[in-house]
Amino acid sequence: MNWKSFILGVGVGLAGGYAARELLAQKTSVSPERALYNAKESFKKDGPISGSWIQMTKEPYKKGHLAYDIYRGGITRKIGETQEQFEFIADAGTGIILDAYKLS
Repeated sequence: MNWKSFILGVGVGLAGGYAARELLAQKTSVSPERALYNAKESFKKDGPISGSWIQMTKEPYKKGHLAYDIYRGGITRKIGETQEQFEFIADAGTGIILDAYKLS
């Protein structure tokens, strides 16, 4: 085997792998299930959860001057004899909860 061909093949393989990794890193987003898991973990700190839901489709959302793709979801907690319901908005790119509010 010719060393020049071998080194060229290794170089092309490394460059292709690096380019593919960069493209995948830009296009990836968090699954709705992961965003719901993050929300549930946050809400569990204040008490047990009795129910939860999340929309499976992304939607655009603007907060101030910033634009996001988001998932909407909800959490139900039972504290004593009363039920509390919350709606949350999670960033589809990172899974971080951007906003949460109690429903009346």
